[in-house]
Amino acid sequence: MPARKRAFPGRRMSELLTALALMLAIEGLGFAAFPGVMQRALKDASEMPEKTLRLLGFVAAGAGVVLVWASRGFPAFNLL
Repeated sequence: MPARKRAFPGRRMSELLTALALMLAIEGLGFAAFPGVMQRALKDASEMPEKTLRLLGFVAAGAGVVLVWASRGFPAFNLL
C-alpha cells in the first residue's frame, strides 16, 4: 500500500524551526543589548518559588497559543 502524501511536506517542521530561531534571536538580542538587566532577571527568577514560575510559564504558553491562534485561525485577522 503506497504511503499517503501530505499536502505540505516539511512545512510543519520548517515552521517549528522558524519559531525556535525567532525565539533564540529575540533572547539573544536581550542579552546583547541589556546584559545586566537579563542577568538580574535570571537571578530574580532563580529565587522565585516553583509555583510562581510554573504559573508564569503556563500564562506565557497560553498567551503564545492565543497569539498564534489569533494570527492564523481567527477570521477577523485574516482580512488584513
